[in-house]
Amino acid sequence: MAKCTAVIDIGSNSMRMAVFQKTSRFSFHILHEVKSSVRLSEHAYKNDGYLQSATMNRTAQAIGEFLSIARSFGARKLLCVATSALRDAPNAQEFISRIQREHNLSIKVIDGEKEAYLGAIACANLLPKMDALTVDVGGGSSEFAVLRNGKVETLYSLNIGTVRIKELFFDRNDLAGAVAYIDNALSALPDFGIDTFIGIGGTFRALTRALMKKENYPLKKLHAYTTDDVRFQTFAEQILQAGPKKLKSLYIKTDRFDTIKPGTLILQRILKYTCAQKLVCSGVGVREGVFLNDLLRNSAASFPANYNPSVRYLLDTYATHSDHGIQCSHLVKRLFDLLQAPLNLKADYRHDLVIAAKLLPIGIGIRYYAYQRHSHNIAMSGLDYALSHTQIVLISHLLLFKKGSRSSSLIPRAGYGTLLPDNATVDALSAILWLSHILLAARINADTLSVHYIDGKLEIRGKHLYLAKEQLRNIVLPKNLIVVFQE
Repeated sequence: MAKCTAVIDIGSNSMRMAVFQKTSRFSFHILHEVKSSVRLSEHAYKNDGYLQSATMNRTAQAIGEFLSIARSFGARKLLCVATSALRDAPNAQEFISRIQREHNLSIKVIDGEKEAYLGAIACANLLPKMDALTVDVGGGSSEFAVLRNGKVETLYSLNIGTVRIKELFFDRNDLAGAVAYIDNALSALPDFGIDTFIGIGGTFRALTRALMKKENYPLKKLHAYTTDDVRFQTFAEQILQAGPKKLKSLYIKTDRFDTIKPGTLILQRILKYTCAQKLVCSGVGVREGVFLNDLLRNSAASFPANYNPSVRYLLDTYATHSDHGIQCSHLVKRLFDLLQAPLNLKADYRHDLVIAAKLLPIGIGIRYYAYQRHSHNIAMSGLDYALSHTQIVLISHLLLFKKGSRSSSLIPRAGYGTLLPDNATVDALSAILWLSHILLAARINADTLSVHYIDGKLEIRGKHLYLAKEQLRNIVLPKNLIVVFQE
């Protein structure tokens, strides 16, 4: 696979491109993203599905500039897919041939089930593992996929999309007709029996972004934001009842004013039909799915077990100077297993603590002085995939350190503290993490140390522990934890 790959997704409403760069076999990050509201299917649904000359012209012009951007990053592979707008249009081949002739770009028109699959594998790999129904509301159609045990199961595609519903119903002020049309389409779906709904696509992201601003949510990340059906439905109803001035006060961008209500109505009817109670926003979709389908083509469309591409990217980029973080992660597993019961910690925190240990040294790649703060900032910004918001905040916060201070005292006021566990848990996890760091202060291998918990004491045996003994005073240990060094 090319080290740098550009993926173009031509939708009915928007066209987007993402430029991905690999940093190791399965690790990657996004170098650039660009979006153009080309509205390729504008006026098509009023004209028997035919693409109009003006929309084809502006889409062709935007494609030319997308390709120029891709070349500027040295992209050696370019993948381009088109969805509902081209698969529905009787004159689609005219546009496809034009783009091939003018730009030497091959457009692959994918069917609805393939579109659903691509969005679903992006969610399966880049969101925390969950059984869920993925729902991608686009301009011309909506795609559905069932995720169970990290695998994509059934796939569906329905001709209900924001632009389609706008032109057929909203432009005629026919709300009742829109509801009847959407509900009739949804009747083709089975009872999924899944209470978690993953929203993909521009409409859901726009509503999520607005809801986060309205609630003053402390973490500025759309991907993996989670809410419930009551809050979302209440907000959706406000959107449907709002005029332009009110939409702006609800944090809806003006370029979405004409499609946000049709999209909101579609989502509202889907939620009513599925009875989903938990809603998760996906910041990834078809573009990431196209990239992953290529990247993981020999791996059953899945990353290896316990692999996190965000963590690996940060290590590839910022922790090339030593394996200290990896050694700390080995030791922190052993320490957690010994201290979980005495410190009354939930087993789930082991996973997050191991990731924090791996990331301990990433701030050094920026600047050694105050590297803990740099590690914290890099993790908070760079951890995106396969982690919940509470996990991202906890891992990032644990990377902060101040001599002689409890971790809970470092939680910023009016910041992300509401996403953290209780102070006792934060302090205990921080103590274990930084204890692993100082026990390996001489940059020794973790397997040279022997650790035991006996009679309320953590006994450490090994060589090269002089610095560890000296630095132990910098850590505030839980009151019921005593560390003893044995020669």
